[in-house]
Amino acid sequence: MMTTMPGDAARLRATVDFVREQDTTALLPLLLPGLDGPDLRTLVDRCRFAHAALLVFPPDAQALRTLLAECGLAPDTPAQPSVVVRERLASRHGRDAKELEVRILRPGVTGPDGARRTIEVFALTVPPGSELAGIAEHERARQHEAHLAFEVERAEPLMLRGLCAVLARRGAVPDGGGYNPHENGTVFYFAAPADSKAGYRRVELYAQGDHRDVLAAHLEEHSARQPAEALLRLLTGAWTTQALAAFAQLRVPDAMDTDTRIGVEALARTVGAVAENLARLLRYLAMLDVVTQDRDGFRLTPLGALLRADAPGSMRPLALMYGGPFYQSFAGLGHTVRTGQVAFEHLFGENHFDHFARDPELAELFDRSMAASSRMFEPLSGHPVVTAASEALTPGTVVDVAGGNGELLGHLLSAHPRLRGILLERPHVIEAARRSLDALGCGERCAYRAGDFADVPPGGDVYVLSRVLHDWDDERCREILRHCSRAMPDHADLLIVERVLPVDGSPSLATSWDLHMMCNVGGRERRANHYARLLGDAGLTLVDHSALPLGAGVMHARKAPVAEYAGASHRVSTAAGAESSSMWDTTV
Repeated sequence: MMTTMPGDAARLRATVDFVREQDTTALLPLLLPGLDGPDLRTLVDRCRFAHAALLVFPPDAQALRTLLAECGLAPDTPAQPSVVVRERLASRHGRDAKELEVRILRPGVTGPDGARRTIEVFALTVPPGSELAGIAEHERARQHEAHLAFEVERAEPLMLRGLCAVLARRGAVPDGGGYNPHENGTVFYFAAPADSKAGYRRVELYAQGDHRDVLAAHLEEHSARQPAEALLRLLTGAWTTQALAAFAQLRVPDAMDTDTRIGVEALARTVGAVAENLARLLRYLAMLDVVTQDRDGFRLTPLGALLRADAPGSMRPLALMYGGPFYQSFAGLGHTVRTGQVAFEHLFGENHFDHFARDPELAELFDRSMAASSRMFEPLSGHPVVTAASEALTPGTVVDVAGGNGELLGHLLSAHPRLRGILLERPHVIEAARRSLDALGCGERCAYRAGDFADVPPGGDVYVLSRVLHDWDDERCREILRHCSRAMPDHADLLIVERVLPVDGSPSLATSWDLHMMCNVGGRERRANHYARLLGDAGLTLVDHSALPLGAGVMHARKAPVAEYAGASHRVSTAAGAESSSMWDTTV
């Protein structure tokens, strides 16, 4: 079935749990990493954690009361107009504020110390079929109004300016605010620092009373600084890639662990680096939560531990690949956008597949980087079609088309000892896959077919195309899918693993990988309905689509009824012939 974003009930329950568990002193350093000493004491003495907020979209008033009751909140909580959120929604979506009747409710909860707190629920009624449904979908995906709030005690102008200055000094960026005359309160919004660990991207300071004089300076700073600072953070993203790549290349993670701190001098001697320069690199990585620092030295975080060469599911090969060949080719993105030529080919003088095949070390790194993303495969062993093939009276066969080094096929065969497998790959990849599957103890249940897409073995029960179609344009994809369709018995299933573009433009790894594919192999990511059309043109039909880790998804397809395919075949026959290409590969 299609994946959906978390509904209002799930988001509200999570918010209630969060507010019940947190306290001011513990929460502030999570929100503002590095906060300690006088600044921490200033905030703790002047502010208290008051609430967490979210925006919900009930179809009517009764549905809102039911939602509150289901989440353990008082259903009869009184509501009043929310001026600030209404204006923000109107500005964001280009609507008249009068069309958006946003109400605010503050049902109470109790904190761990017995302190009285609230859940700030903003409610915009969106009846079924309402033209506001698009706003609801957008806001649920992006969570613009979700925030943490700290109430200022005994607010006065000088103190408010001082508190705003502390937040700004600790990386929080002014992000609007307003005065609500219905409750005589002033709110100051901030965007949380990029390295915040509180789980919320926005912070509110709430001060009882009319403080619009202080607010005016806050809003002016927001207008002047926020766009430039946000853009500057985006422009330095390449530095993060290279910092992580250098960290992995120097094998610094291998000389560290998550339990024991190590001094910079000792660490520099171990990895052969200049101590002062290594310390500066580690300070940057501490800001990204890759390492942690105190007066005794540095240690790895669980995030940084993924860059150890011996870590289960190590992502070190990905760091080396993204900081190496793919980083170089991405410098040619403008060339690709301007000319249509693949940047990788423009830089290296040959396509991605041939270039890697000529360099054994690079080919091995690429294979290991593909394996580093194998955690996206973990739920596949429980997919209904795989389970059904395993539990059939006659054990089923999984055909992995362009299966690389056998990582995915080995995962499925290990999880289902009755399954058999067939791996189709290029001749020089087969031996590496054979070694990998033998090491997993699956070799005796696996056969190998050296060849191209035209050689898809017939008679399988489950066919798999994992991270293959995004390498190619539509015509080549149709050709690949037709080869699969011809090989598949009527009862067989096809599982396609790809990153699928969201339909609403919400943030997604697939959107990033779409640029990556265009720049490095001339391929693309697609929406689910785009894949459905390609499948239909090949005599297949999309059954459902579900999520996988690392931003991936799995699409389940089967053979379409003959009558349905006849129309699609006629359309395909009038199209231009498929481009010629003799081999395939997949790109991380």
